[in-house]
Amino acid sequence: MDLLLLRRVNLQSHPLFSQLLQKSTLFFLHNSSNKHTIVSSPILSTQKQRNLSFVKALSTEAEAPANMVKAIRVHELGGPEVLKWEDVEIGEPGDGEIRVRNKAIGLNFIDVYFRKGVYKAATMPFTPGMEAVGEVIAVGPGLTGRKVGDLVGYAGNPMGSYAEEQILPANKVVPLPPSIDPIVAASIILKGMTAQFLLRRCFKVEPGHTILVHAAAGGVGSPLCQWANALGATVIGTVSTKEKAVQAKDDGCHHVIIYKEEDFVPRVNEITSGKGVDVVYDSVGKDTFQGSLACLKIRGYMVSFGQSSGTPDPVPLSALAPKSLFLTRPSLMQYTTNRDELLETAGEVFANVASGVLRAHVNHTYPLSQAAQAHADLESRKTSGSVVLLP
Repeated sequence: MDLLLLRRVNLQSHPLFSQLLQKSTLFFLHNSSNKHTIVSSPILSTQKQRNLSFVKALSTEAEAPANMVKAIRVHELGGPEVLKWEDVEIGEPGDGEIRVRNKAIGLNFIDVYFRKGVYKAATMPFTPGMEAVGEVIAVGPGLTGRKVGDLVGYAGNPMGSYAEEQILPANKVVPLPPSIDPIVAASIILKGMTAQFLLRRCFKVEPGHTILVHAAAGGVGSPLCQWANALGATVIGTVSTKEKAVQAKDDGCHHVIIYKEEDFVPRVNEITSGKGVDVVYDSVGKDTFQGSLACLKIRGYMVSFGQSSGTPDPVPLSALAPKSLFLTRPSLMQYTTNRDELLETAGEVFANVASGVLRAHVNHTYPLSQAAQAHADLESRKTSGSVVLLP
């Protein structure tokens, strides 16, 4: 007597169903209430078949059971409530790939953008997340340079870090220095690499420059201010609360503006004696964009790298002309286009963490299963510093 395991499809439509009923066959049935029953084909033939569902038949030569892990999945765009904790199937790594068991996962505002549809995911449903640290538990055939047991981190593509385990291209991960704790690393890799390309390549900050950083106590704002201070710049930061002002000051801001209490534009003008700043790093977007332009000096740089308050209104080129301003909308992925750039960027971040230039503020941790609550708190500005999800 054969045992058949049946997966969810319409039972009556299966081409082999009528033949199976003629044999002495056991069916493992799964119904909508997640209850399971084993019945033989004579019994099955007498039951109502309309609401039955099943999986493809597995004989003695059939495939091995699927390897399942837990992950956050998004089936529809929307608020934090669309983040669902589900079982997902994970395979084995192929050529050039590794399988990683995540130890800590960084939460970033780009995850919110994908969840809302501001940025479009390649597939639907999808698993969000673009930053994690974990242990290599399997390597693809013939792969060199990575081995089981290695601790690695990654930031950027491919998306999918909100999972207990994931398959990653080996050339997208970086080795984690043993001196850096995995939770600290997961809180700083993407944010620190973002700070690196913003300060060192997008606009090269040097001693004597004056810069304005919005959301100065945020995930990227915090390392951005620390690093800029170490580079010799005068750092002006904006924050929403007095508590965040304390952190921004601790992170190296020479001047902190609580924007809910005063307009940052005249305050920046006062601080700079009417000269304006060399560069604005703006991750807030709609609420701050026009004011940011007003704060720039002649030939200043407007670096818009996020839009937590919404997409800024369109800007005519003529608006840049009076001060010959530069405007850019950069992304980390375009500054780590090859392996050398990736290793150089991550290496500089890790070196600054080791030297104490960068201090990670892991102010909030959540179980991965509670990612929806973490998103809600991030969007409502209840968080400061870094947020880390723990599988």
